[in-house]
Amino acid sequence: MDFNLNEIFTAFMVLFAVIDIVGNIPIIIDLRKKVGHIQSEKASIIAGLIMILFLFVGQRLLGFIGIDVNSFAVAGSFILFFIALEMILGITLYKDEEDQALNATVFPLAFPLIAGPGSLTTLLSLRAEFQLMNIIIAVLLNVIVIYLVLKTSARIERIIGKNGIAIIRKIFGVILLAIAVKLFAANIKMLLA
Repeated sequence: MDFNLNEIFTAFMVLFAVIDIVGNIPIIIDLRKKVGHIQSEKASIIAGLIMILFLFVGQRLLGFIGIDVNSFAVAGSFILFFIALEMILGITLYKDEEDQALNATVFPLAFPLIAGPGSLTTLLSLRAEFQLMNIIIAVLLNVIVIYLVLKTSARIERIIGKNGIAIIRKIFGVILLAIAVKLFAANIKMLLA
């Protein structure tokens, strides 16, 4: 296993952009208002465990249904592309039904808001290109950032403001779009070879 800072940084940035924890601050604040208290530690740990578990089991699950990682990565690049478009254009292409569960910490916060379809697809897409250990480190770093953002979400919103959050969201959208194109190009070559 190669410890590679470049891979860790790239995987961290991709996951950070897909999870979009800063862009989700308004949703987190709304959840806090609706349910009172959100357990930041629990939400972060559960989301991290879901992502790491999927990183290990996801590939086997795909193999079981007869899909290779490169095909999944190409499909994942489309999802990243559409998430990026949502972030850049401020539109909603995918609307998740909001089912009010008893515990907002686990559902909808840890899953599917943090460890949702986008981040899980991204993990398997990254696995097609990067070393497993580097992706795990990137996930753990994201879990730390998620925890810090959840803990300080109200303060962050006051400091950055709604316009600041919108700007950050658009910047990460452009980065994510470029990554989606790169991921598509790299994996489509493997499929056509």
